[in-house]
Amino acid sequence: MLVSRPKNQFLKMLFVAAIAFFVVCLLFNLHRYYSFYASYDQGIFNQVFWNSIHGRFFQSSLSSALSTNVVHQGQVSEVYYHRLGQHFTPALLLWLPIYALFPSSIILIILQVTLVTVAGLVLYVLARQYLEPSLSAMISISFYGANAVIGPTLANFHDICQIPLFVFSLLLAMEKRWWPLFWILAVLTLAVREDAGVVLFGVGFYLILSKRYPKIGLAICTFSFIYMVALTNLIMPVFSEDISHRFMMERFGQYAEGDEASTLEIIWGMISNPWRLIREIFTPFFGTFKYLLGQWLPLAFVPAVSPASWIVAGFPLLKLFSAQGLSVLSITIRYAMTVVPGLFYGAILWWAKRESKIENSPVPSVKFQRFWVVCICLSLFFTFTSNPNRTFYFLVPDSIKPLVYVSAQQQWQHISQMRPLLEKIPDATSVAATTYIIPHLSSRRAILRFPRIQFRNDARQVEKVQYIIVDLWRLNRYQVAFKSDRQRLGAIMPQIEELYNSGEYGITDFRDGVILLKKGVTSNLDAIAAWQEFRQKIAQFSD
Repeated sequence: MLVSRPKNQFLKMLFVAAIAFFVVCLLFNLHRYYSFYASYDQGIFNQVFWNSIHGRFFQSSLSSALSTNVVHQGQVSEVYYHRLGQHFTPALLLWLPIYALFPSSIILIILQVTLVTVAGLVLYVLARQYLEPSLSAMISISFYGANAVIGPTLANFHDICQIPLFVFSLLLAMEKRWWPLFWILAVLTLAVREDAGVVLFGVGFYLILSKRYPKIGLAICTFSFIYMVALTNLIMPVFSEDISHRFMMERFGQYAEGDEASTLEIIWGMISNPWRLIREIFTPFFGTFKYLLGQWLPLAFVPAVSPASWIVAGFPLLKLFSAQGLSVLSITIRYAMTVVPGLFYGAILWWAKRESKIENSPVPSVKFQRFWVVCICLSLFFTFTSNPNRTFYFLVPDSIKPLVYVSAQQQWQHISQMRPLLEKIPDATSVAATTYIIPHLSSRRAILRFPRIQFRNDARQVEKVQYIIVDLWRLNRYQVAFKSDRQRLGAIMPQIEELYNSGEYGITDFRDGVILLKKGVTSNLDAIAAWQEFRQKIAQFSD
């Protein structure tokens, strides 16, 4: 029985779980990166960090390609585009000295896994403010077994990976009444990104309703709300119009009229049309319920009956459920992490209240402990079978009907053919590449996702990239099951042929379905022959 074991035994269990989480997540994430399954966002953040250590803070040509000027107005990407117009993320500057020492995309992967691992240890210390060691350890182990924690950790680097650590530390500072540290962490939480104030607002709302620190809670709610409104309406538009023209419309455009909307207009749209809001929150009903079950599962469904969990996590959940798009209900991507701190803190308070009412009785009971362990195991099982971010692509097929499976041996053999082509691209040159190659080439000033090849340089002049590298083998492999890959392949093949026929770019190498083009050079005859042979095979398959 867990409660009969000595305190050191629980600490040992916790550290074993933390080490296992760190090692396993790091190894799989590194394998995902080196086997070219890391994707666009990994490249964005690496380029942002790379530009920042060179004094060009938060600039990214990759982010520029996602801006409303490029997506909606057809303009070319800019190397000097400030990403702060899309997502305001000054907290990333905390980790800039580390990146400056090890300027590589790999350090971001290590940083992400480390931040989440440490968050689980802080959670244990937070739980110990109320609970005995056994229960505190179980809650922390549940954190390491949560699908909403593992999935986003096994992903491209993202800013939300800072949220669990900052919020757990903030709650611990509150319990300890370390108010200076509490306010520092509140500011850091807001600095994670423009919508992190929703998480902080939930904390403040709990402090008000629980009557523990109502004045501080009111200050937190006021501070976070004013910050989010001022940031999204006054500060971010200084950098670009993306927040109102693109990002708000893509997620919350159903509450707005016209082609753009500010956060205040979206909030008013929700208030003035409550039935639309209610419909969005509860539809799709099965998807919403399934999402909640996934969040509750590693804690043995305790958050479902914990009022504090609903209060603290309620606002992040409201933000997700009121938005449109399937990704908001995906428990394996980064948005799910914003809900985690509130659910776990609420579970701590629920167990604390139960423990205070039941004296001389094991809390939880042995029967419940076993059920809890089963829940954690199920959470781990569902995490693996969901193949988050294709991390386990070599173990779990990407598609069953039709069967699409790439073994580790196949992928690494393909990579061995691709790397010589990557080595031919100098670090200081501009390049366009397909999605999964981008992270490996993103430590440079100008990089685009092919088929885009034009960008505006620092002199504000439009030019075309010097190199183009495209992995057609991957698109061809996945096109049989995925419409998006089929469409990309259908669009890319003619464009490559056009670039080659125009004489503007020469095909310098072609290996295993990977093509390398260079601007203003004569094509290699062997590479042309290999390209033409590949084209014929693709054409036969399409027919």
